[in-house]
Order: sequence, then C-alpha cells, then structure tokens
Amino acid sequence: MANRLTTQDASFYYLEASSTPMHLGSLAVFRTPRSGFSYEKLLSLVEQRLVLVPRYRQKVREVAFGLARPVWVDDSDFDITYHIRRSALPKPGTDEQLHDLVARLTSRPLDRSRPLWEMYLVEGLTKNRFAIFTKSHSALVDGEKALEIGQVILDASKSPVAMAEELWMPAREPKESALVLDAITELIASPNESVEVLRGAAAGLAGVAGGVLAASGKVFSLVRTAAQVAPSSPLNAPISRNRRFAVAKTELSDYRRIHTRFGCSINDVVLAVVTGALRNWLLSRGEPVTASSTVRAMVPMSVYVSDEGAGYDQYADRLSGDHEGEPTDAQLRSEVSSFLVDLPVGEPNAVVRLSHIAHATEAHAKQSPGVTAQTLMTISGFAPASLHAMGARAGSRLSQRLFNLIITNAPGPQFPLYVGGARMLEMFPVSPLFENQALSIGLTSYDGFVCFGLNADRGAMPDVDVITALLFEALEELIDASNESRV
Repeated sequence: MANRLTTQDASFYYLEASSTPMHLGSLAVFRTPRSGFSYEKLLSLVEQRLVLVPRYRQKVREVAFGLARPVWVDDSDFDITYHIRRSALPKPGTDEQLHDLVARLTSRPLDRSRPLWEMYLVEGLTKNRFAIFTKSHSALVDGEKALEIGQVILDASKSPVAMAEELWMPAREPKESALVLDAITELIASPNESVEVLRGAAAGLAGVAGGVLAASGKVFSLVRTAAQVAPSSPLNAPISRNRRFAVAKTELSDYRRIHTRFGCSINDVVLAVVTGALRNWLLSRGEPVTASSTVRAMVPMSVYVSDEGAGYDQYADRLSGDHEGEPTDAQLRSEVSSFLVDLPVGEPNAVVRLSHIAHATEAHAKQSPGVTAQTLMTISGFAPASLHAMGARAGSRLSQRLFNLIITNAPGPQFPLYVGGARMLEMFPVSPLFENQALSIGLTSYDGFVCFGLNADRGAMPDVDVITALLFEALEELIDASNESRV
C-alpha cells in the first residue's frame, strides 16, 4: 500500500504558491572549534543521522488525474551533496550579511523533484564563527513522526553520539499505473473520502485545506475572538516571494525576573514584549493607534506538561535549568496549545499590556487542553525546530482573515549543544508567511537566551529591522516597571 501524504501534508504541498513557499527554516550559529569544522564533517554527520529522519530521503509523487493524495517514495537518485551546500560570506562576514543570505535562501522554493529540504554551511563569519541554515518543507515535518533535520544533528556533548552504520537501499519507485490502481482501490473502499478527493481535483485541490482540521481529529482551543475578522493592519498586505530576515537576542533571565515579579507566565512576558514593539512600530509608521487598537496574533505555543497533568507554569523554571526536583523528559510531553489573542497595542502602559495578555492566556488555559504532540527528543532534547513546524501547521488550519500574524514560541534546553564538536551559540527560527501576511515571528529559548527570528516580506516590511530594535526597548520598559514596583 502506498505511503500517502496526510490531508494536512497534502494541503501544504498543493497550496504552496510562488509568493508563499511553504518551507520553514532554522539558522544556527556556531563557534568554530580549534580542530576546525569542514563541509565534509557536516556531510558525514548528516549522512549518519538520516536514519533518524527517513523521510528526508523520500520525495513526493503525485497521482495521475488527482485521484488521490500524493505519496512518499524513496528517491533512488538521492544525492546528499545536492541537499547540503556550501556558502561563504564576503569579508568581513557580518551578521547583517548572514541575515541577507538567509532572506535570499528563504525566498527560493524547494525543488519538488527531490526530497524537500536543503542545508547550507555558511563560512566566513567574523569572530571565528560559522552558521548552518536549514530549510524543510512543511509537508515534510509534522513534529510527531517526522522531525526537522537540524534537530537530529545536535548533541549534548562535544563528542557526537555514535550511530550504527546503515546501508540504505531505496525501495523501487512505483509505476504510474500502480499508483492509479491503489488510488482507485482506496476510493472504492472509502466512498466518503472519494467525494472529497474528486471535489478537490475539480477545484485544483484548493479545497483540500478546508478539510484539514476535521481530518486531523484534533480540537482547537480558541478565545472568543475567533468569531470576528481580524482588525485592519499594515501587517496584512499582498506579498511577493522575496523576504527580509532580522533577529533579536535577549536574556532569558530578564523574562524570568518579570515573570516572578508580576506572577504571570514567561509566555505572557514574551507576548507583552512583542506587543510593545508592535505598538511603537505602528507609531513610527504614523499609523492611527487608539486606546482600543489591537493586533490579533495566532499563538501556537509549545509547552511542557507532566504526565500528572501539571501545566507549563509549574515548570517555568525548567527553562532556566535550575529547578530542583523537576520532572525528567520521560515524565514530560510537549504540547502545542494554539489560540488567538488580541495584543493591546493601543495601551500605552507596559504593565497594563502585560496584565491584559495574562488574563487572555489564562482564559484560554481554562477552556480546554492544547493539541497534544508526543514530540521525539531522543538525541539531545532539542526540539524547537520541529515544534515551530507544528506551530506553522496549527496556524494553517485557520483562515488568515482571523489573525494578523503568527507568533511561535518553542522552549529549548538551557545547556550548550554541539554539532560535530562545534558549540551552538544561538538559534533563530524562520517561520513561513501565509497569504497576505507580511510578518511572522518565531522565538526559541536556548542556553540562557531568547532568540527571535522575524521573517518578513521584502516589499511590505522594509522596516522589519525597526521591530527588532523595538523588541529590546519593550523588554527594557517591562524591566524598569518591574524594578520600580519593588521600591
């Protein structure tokens, strides 16, 4: 029987457009070890770890006449050197040059005739650093059974985890006639699904996404604002394929201090910081901002939940790595809890903004549990890239008219990780853009830092760097308010 794409995988595959490539990215920056780090070392490491992500050696085959969803098949001509590429920055190799490169690479669609992923070793960074940028199609990574490649090449020590040698032999690719016969057999066996498939084929498969939520069997927990269209915002505009990419790196200890002082979650503080930055960005553009102005965010947040049912807040200290008696990874599972929240950009007071957001997230938490995902973290416990993929998939299930932007938040480990003996210094997510949405924000906590990655349309958001600068200002505003309240 064919290994068919799920309904949601197929929706990502078919609904990709030239202006909205559906791949997600991850930018990791490393310190070059004394022994050096070469393209050949990265090639060897990834080749060893591909056994952990078998789908990265498979490509998508469509079925004639749209009779069924496409299938995953082994790529008999798989060439790892095609997928892992080498790039170098012109001297002096600044972070700005790196971010420009990431924006250009993000703008390019993946080759559909091959497995849907690419990895770039970027050399020439200043301060004895190099970077690895990966991009994987959203149809490829579901965060549960299929992980993101950047996750499995990381180790918790300088010495890479030994992997058993594997001799991979691709299965024979099925003939077109066999795929059609399988499709017809499935249509006869499942008449209800056949109606949906044929309807999708007649509509150019544009209607597949509408059935994603029902087919997945997962329930969304959303605030009451879901019944309303999102407010008008310059964040929503026609977009092109071209991108801009910007980052911000902040101290996790600052969020912890604010979280402790005001009795809210760290996620609440993150959203308040983003709200403050968006408020000042709108003002910098001369946009009308009134007391009632809001920006609606789709917030698929990854949280840790214990087997006993205790929520993320109880284990917030896990992010800093200093909580005594905390549960082990075996006692925790990762959940993606998705909801809509109106960010109060019209509120001038930072503490009041934080209070509004805390009340909104608390109301969401009381409605129902999030969407559970038994995330595999067997190599290093570092799953943010896969969790960001889950966040993007969650956001895709809702009409984009219901929200202005997506903010994905995935906690990572608070200890150093390594690739081939090179220590990872920082990691920035690159979330995809949806139609008419000019900005997506992803953030990951790692080794004492909170790293923001902002992916933006090049034409609609030429000032995305302004938002990254304003993130620091918004965080400082909350820090000052926290200090003042202690006096």
